[in-house]
Amino acid sequence: WYSGTRVNRLPSISAFFPAYNEEANVTTMVERLSAVLPQVAEDYEIIVVDDGSQDRTAEIAGGIAAADPRVRVVHHPQNRGYGGALKSGFAASRKAYVFFTDGDGQFDVGEIANLLPYVPQYDVVIGYRIDRAEGGLRRVNAGAWNWLVHRLFAIPSRDVDCAFKLFDRRVFDVVHPEAEGAMISTEILARTVQAGFRVTEVGVHHYPRQHGTPTGANPLVIARAFYELFRLYRRIRREGHRT
Repeated sequence: WYSGTRVNRLPSISAFFPAYNEEANVTTMVERLSAVLPQVAEDYEIIVVDDGSQDRTAEIAGGIAAADPRVRVVHHPQNRGYGGALKSGFAASRKAYVFFTDGDGQFDVGEIANLLPYVPQYDVVIGYRIDRAEGGLRRVNAGAWNWLVHRLFAIPSRDVDCAFKLFDRRVFDVVHPEAEGAMISTEILARTVQAGFRVTEVGVHHYPRQHGTPTGANPLVIARAFYELFRLYRRIRREGHRT
């Protein structure tokens, strides 16, 4: 725990979430963020990244943005995947701090307040799921993935893919992720640690999905992530040898 000056409010924050076929969740997500962000920041914006949705996600998000100047929508004509959606969200963010979560409503965005006391000491504050709502194979895959990531990159996280992360915007002046798929969070944190930024983690709660269908357990998505993981490891090692 950091005993220095504690932050209760940020100067400004961009909060975004990727949304792929989340028509049943997008309105609730924006409403929850709109209720929470004024409590944690002097100024804020909300960004919905519509990742080529085939349902009414784009239409609903566009209607919300038209009625609220603090809400913007980034549209992908085709689905680019989780990494592509996150990269668009980071690129669109304009405020001093950047927060992202998933668009499926499995996190309580009110827990952003639990990250703020760590902001003075750390450049990146990441959540870890206290009790993952998924079971079975997804827990096994996540355990293996986190063990491997920690071994390869020494990232100080027990849950690297937890979609509840707060960044100082200046991190992205240095860190430029390339992954389009599920490996995006690992790449961001590996490059953040490599660049010397300070990272810590905070426990957050995780809830069952109420609407929509998850895509993260797709075997092809998992296989691609492991392939990209070792490519990233080799690339970062080469970059380290050149410096």
